[in-house]
Amino acid sequence: MTADAPGARPEDAPATGAALVVVDDDGTDVVLDADEAAALLALTGGLDDATVSACPDCHSRTLACLALVDVLDAAAPHPRAGELVALAEDAPTSHCYVVDLAADCRHPQWRDPGFTEWFAVVVPPPAGRRPPRR
Repeated sequence: MTADAPGARPEDAPATGAALVVVDDDGTDVVLDADEAAALLALTGGLDDATVSACPDCHSRTLACLALVDVLDAAAPHPRAGELVALAEDAPTSHCYVVDLAADCRHPQWRDPGFTEWFAVVVPPPAGRRPPRR
């Protein structure tokens, strides 16, 4: 699996330089390197105003697509903002998902229903697999 894949793991990140992936339900994604990710998070207040649900220990989260567009429009320019806006506007559902590839996090404190939604999208299950029990 490469870091470009929605189910990418932190151990995949060093080989590709990927640090953050924003993905929709169809698997369309925008992959950001460490510098791009840091700039995006700094310019958007950590994406907090677009966040529906988040892991408290890393930057993985579920975002409201319309709110993401608003946050990006209100923020200072980011070189990948156009791609992120296009992803959010074209997403098949009202949510998109952030995967923090730079963090070695298994999300043990992420306990709201948003985790299950995020997990179902970013970690494509083999037949019959369910999210991990907490």
